[in-house]
Amino acid sequence: MRKSFVIISGIGIFCIALLVPGLYAEATDTVLTLERAIEVAVANNYRIKEATEYQNSSRQEYKSARADFLPKTSATYSYIGIKEKPFSKMGPITVQTADRNQFHWDISLIQPLFTGFALSSKYDMTKLRSAIRDEEKRQAVLDVARNVKYAYFNLLLSKKMVSVADDEVAALTAQQNDAQKFFDQGLIPRNDLLRSQVALANALQSLEKAMSDERLALSRLNILLVREIDHPTVISDIETLPDHSYELSALIAESMQQRPVLQITRLGIETLEKSVALARSAYYPTISLVGRYEENGDNLATSNNDFNNRHNASVLIEAQWTFFEWGKTKADVAKAGHDQSALINRLKEIEDNVKLEIKQALLALRVARTNIETAQKALEQAQENWRITQLQYLQQMVTSSDVLDARSYLTQADSNYYRARYGCLMSLAELDRAVGRK
Repeated sequence: MRKSFVIISGIGIFCIALLVPGLYAEATDTVLTLERAIEVAVANNYRIKEATEYQNSSRQEYKSARADFLPKTSATYSYIGIKEKPFSKMGPITVQTADRNQFHWDISLIQPLFTGFALSSKYDMTKLRSAIRDEEKRQAVLDVARNVKYAYFNLLLSKKMVSVADDEVAALTAQQNDAQKFFDQGLIPRNDLLRSQVALANALQSLEKAMSDERLALSRLNILLVREIDHPTVISDIETLPDHSYELSALIAESMQQRPVLQITRLGIETLEKSVALARSAYYPTISLVGRYEENGDNLATSNNDFNNRHNASVLIEAQWTFFEWGKTKADVAKAGHDQSALINRLKEIEDNVKLEIKQALLALRVARTNIETAQKALEQAQENWRITQLQYLQQMVTSSDVLDARSYLTQADSNYYRARYGCLMSLAELDRAVGRK
């Protein structure tokens, strides 16, 4: 009976898996790689969504500016009620000139012909602002990717620190047990046993702190992935470190083309150049072509008019020119020019800062790689020292203090190695962002 129940249950679970393929996919897709973590963050992160909304807003602004080139249509409807009938006198003769109730409506079509390059300047500025929003979104993606890498590597490092602390607790537990046996046999004094017990207590505290740091690192990653803060996210380790050689000059050349902050500033300079042209447009007249159709009557439908044309149409060219404003236009042009010059100087400063940032990141990467080699050798030496000291302690050739020192050296060497390893990955992440890579 039990065997039949198990078979039936297995068939049921299999059918559910076939009917709900997403359930199986979700169950198996539980381990996040670094690349997948970045994809999830870029898709869900609030900062990127904010940048996307600004990007969409700038595109609507661009459409609005493009519409200014097209003719605009407007309509009006009005009513005038006059107490006395309007009339005119020609000698003794009085002639009524209009109805007491006057209804009017018209429809107009206005096509700008020349605006002193104001419309074209505004149009170009909206295109540039849209390009700036694109670069701002790319900057947000780079920042989020860098932050995810940092959080990812910090979580991996925290896990290693928990493993190191756990190994230390296990080793010191075994050492305390050995010390207890030796004390019970009268081979060591009580203070040697107490040292072992105190060292174990400290190791337990270090393990608790490492586990707390791991939970906090996991929460930081979850926040970037827009998940619940305590979501049990599982990530995969980085087995091999990238082995690339970098040239400073090549990295700087790449950054000059790739860094969003530089592109944003250059686009800002172009925008200010267009704002100079926009300010200068006030020196010129604006010319428009206006077409109008109108109807006038003594009722709502304007179907009757006994005094003038009931309907009419007209075409006119309208020019408007403000030629004196006490130097306002000149001041606006000068202001835009000064703003552009200021941003040009700002660009040079940003370029220098980017070069320095790349230099700093490259040096940090080289130091981190060197530290890995040094830490690896120190770890091997500490492991051998720990092995020898343990054997000597079992033969009562060294004291508990020597064992605890050896274990402390090994724990420190272990920690230094993992910090160097993941520190190298963090330095590489910082270098990628400095260059403008995702």
